Amino acid sequence: MGKQYMETKNGYGQVGGKEEDVLIVRNMKKYFPTKTKGSFVKAVDDISFSVRFGEVIGLVGESGSGKSTTAYVVMGMHNLTAGSVFFRGQDISMPVSKRSLSLKRDLKIVFQDPGTSLNPQRNIGNILSLPLKVHKIVPQNEVFEHAGKLLQMVGLTPETIYKYPRSLGGGERQLVAIARALATNPTMMVLDEPTSSLDVSIQAKIINTLIDLQKQFDMSYLFITHDMSLMRNIADRIAIMYLGRIVEMSPTKDFFLNPQHPYTKMLLSSIPVVLDAEKALKPEKIESRGEIPSPVNIPAGCRFNSRCPYAYDLCRSSEPIMREFLPDHEVACHLC
Repeated sequence: MGKQYMETKNGYGQVGGKEEDVLIVRNMKKYFPTKTKGSFVKAVDDISFSVRFGEVIGLVGESGSGKSTTAYVVMGMHNLTAGSVFFRGQDISMPVSKRSLSLKRDLKIVFQDPGTSLNPQRNIGNILSLPLKVHKIVPQNEVFEHAGKLLQMVGLTPETIYKYPRSLGGGERQLVAIARALATNPTMMVLDEPTSSLDVSIQAKIINTLIDLQKQFDMSYLFITHDMSLMRNIADRIAIMYLGRIVEMSPTKDFFLNPQHPYTKMLLSSIPVVLDAEKALKPEKIESRGEIPSPVNIPAGCRFNSRCPYAYDLCRSSEPIMREFLPDHEVACHLC
């Protein structure tokens, strides 16, 4: 018998689970075939997590860990190889072309590079008008006026509607992309490294805008990044991803004060600090050894064993599963 759902005050929640979950990912796999017959890139390899209403989840890991692929599967841009994805109780394990208009309105994504996600042939007014018209957010005669209000919400002037993406800076283009996602008043946004392609000088403005909007509209975020220090200020919970798997997930405070997985400690110990007080909070130093293995030839046992200074025989023969270490704090490590 499949999963059952019941209506709640916030939409839908899983029966026997948590009613406040807006997104539920269960045993998600996404494999890409290679040129070699029978060989696959295991970009996402059996992960499960949930996002609660009004919560910010940080999905963190090195390049090649599977973070963006996870986002694209959630958005229906990649088909699932196995597993399931539920949004507000609705099974959305299908391509974006088969998703309902209401789902597309309620679940939005902001991409890493606004230069490639905004149509260079359309001015900003037309870019923002499209979702307003498609989803009938406001009457036709109020579309451009509402587009100007969206620009003001993200810190841009209403006159920006007459400009083209090429005439804007990278930060301004990303603010337009955020305004476009905001246009349909979504319940949840997926943010795929929204500041990584921007100058440091503009990153803070983008982050502060996202924080303010999340609080103002009580949205949920799945925030994908490789910046650990950024998550300290924005995320409610943090999930660490390594080679297609989530290896640790916990509330943000516990995550920084009591990290458990050696890979998590390695990431935290690599964050540069200036003050002695910051240095005292860093976990024991774990040197970054080697490179992340190929997702085509995943090591036997724990996927981190070739880089872990604490690995022993069991780590090389048996892959650990996620276990609850503390309430709401899960770790996939034989040492824990």
